[in-house]
Amino acid sequence: MSADGTAKAPAEPADAHPKPLHDPDPYSTPPYGEPGPWAPAPPVQHPATTPAHGTAVPMPPPAAHGTAVPSAAPAPAAGGTVPPPHPAPSTPTPPPTAVAPAPVLPPPAPGGAPVPAPAPAVPAQPTPAQGTPLRPIPPQPTQATPPQPTPARATLLQPTPAAPHQPPPPQATAPQPTPAPPYADPPPPTTPWQNYDPWAANRHPAAPLQQSGAAVATEQQRRKRAKKVILVGILLVALVSGGVGGVVGAYLERNGGVGELELPQAGAEAEGRAPDSVAGIAARALPSVVTLHVSGSENQGTGTGFVLDDQGHILTNNHVVEPAGDDGEISVTFHSGDTAKATVVGRDGGYDLAVVKVSGVSGLTPLPLGNSDNVQVGDPVVAIGAPFDLAGTVTSGIISAKERPITAGGESGDGSDVSYVDALQTDAPINPGNSGGPLLDARARVIGINSAIRSADSGSDLDSGQSGSIGLGFAIPVNQAKRVAEELINTGKATHPVIGVTLDMDYTGDGARVGAKGSDGGPAVTTGGAGDKAGIKPGDVITSVDGQRVHSGEELIVKTRAHRPGDRLELTLERDGKELTISLTLGSSSGN
Repeated sequence: MSADGTAKAPAEPADAHPKPLHDPDPYSTPPYGEPGPWAPAPPVQHPATTPAHGTAVPMPPPAAHGTAVPSAAPAPAAGGTVPPPHPAPSTPTPPPTAVAPAPVLPPPAPGGAPVPAPAPAVPAQPTPAQGTPLRPIPPQPTQATPPQPTPARATLLQPTPAAPHQPPPPQATAPQPTPAPPYADPPPPTTPWQNYDPWAANRHPAAPLQQSGAAVATEQQRRKRAKKVILVGILLVALVSGGVGGVVGAYLERNGGVGELELPQAGAEAEGRAPDSVAGIAARALPSVVTLHVSGSENQGTGTGFVLDDQGHILTNNHVVEPAGDDGEISVTFHSGDTAKATVVGRDGGYDLAVVKVSGVSGLTPLPLGNSDNVQVGDPVVAIGAPFDLAGTVTSGIISAKERPITAGGESGDGSDVSYVDALQTDAPINPGNSGGPLLDARARVIGINSAIRSADSGSDLDSGQSGSIGLGFAIPVNQAKRVAEELINTGKATHPVIGVTLDMDYTGDGARVGAKGSDGGPAVTTGGAGDKAGIKPGDVITSVDGQRVHSGEELIVKTRAHRPGDRLELTLERDGKELTISLTLGSSSGN
């Protein structure tokens, strides 16, 4: 009870007053560095004036239509001093509410106390009379809630109860505090970017932030705009690329490229080839093929040969080594490049074969010999030689014909150097210098010895001219060459099978006619020879040998030379218009 008889409210502890959630930020930034000025800000506490005893008075809402509402002045305390205002807890400021057309006034209080006139559209706060205890206002929650629209309603003014009429006690006059400025919203900013003020009482929710005077594009419009931008970008890139490409192309055309030119090339492959391929055959045969360089007192020449055995015997043609004579020189060059001197072991002009031997050479690889009787027309063949002194030349072709009767030589005039060969014909290119080289089958076996060609302007001798191949090459069958080589190695001479008759080489009819007398003036049929024993008479015409037709004397010699001495033949002949068949055993004669 105070001195003037007015009951006083009990003192409240200091902790009972609500406190702000955090200290005021001197930099006016959102608390704890959370949302920035462009995001919804948390509620901000404004300092508010408080009446005596530190009781917080809620902040009045903004007046309608921007009318300022004066706030109630705090009553001075009994001691004559004005307590400092305490900040009240922050509460969300409700949006402006509609003002009722006419407020309802309460009836006059008993005792005749005047009723204060209400402020238009603003709920009046009750002003406590002097000596009346103040009722504390419960603290408001600090949780920020989005503003909700409040329906318009009539605001009623509550009457302030009048205290009992007593004369006021004498009190010291205290200076009245300056009324707080009204909480009225400032006028809206001129630019929408300044609409947002997180500490303003009214944030102008009716004016959203947007660009001045510009409409917000729809999703479809944004997509169309993006498509246009992409299309324009593509066109620009295409134009720039075309221009750059044209400039670069013109530069390359005029200057021949940038830097050094590097052409595409296949990578390394395995060296091995199929054994029956031309490369496979050549790889196996080349180490056994040699090149012969022959020089004599009058002539010199080049030819080819191949190794027969590991003792150094080499088989070649007789016309290759013939220029050396008795005092000439023969040099043999191997595929490895090594050279060695060679000597003649034996040679035979009738077969056009010769054997030479090298000494002091080891590691020789003989070429295997095939069987010429097994060869068929059309079989693939490979020829190796040194045409025009080009050692190690490999050509290929097929067997064009078999048992082709040819003659070569005859430069001496007496026929002693004429060779008669029942040859294998091939279209494998053979040229001067190939003479004596091997003709190989698909298994790299020797089936013939290359000896002669038919050129367009010369005879059949390989060394008779320098004309090239026209696809007509001839090789001595290996079966015949084997027998002759063995005889030359063993005895130094070769034997020839003979019938024992002298032929009329000027006869132009069909067949081979026996002459009237011998070449030395003796009888045409050798007495006691194979023909004499079989009953052949001078003037008989031999038309076939073992059923094969014979058209000339040369053909009869070729067919005979294709056999060994002692072989038995069946001959068909004509005598006085009659056809006779006889059988005889071939005789033997020494070769030159």
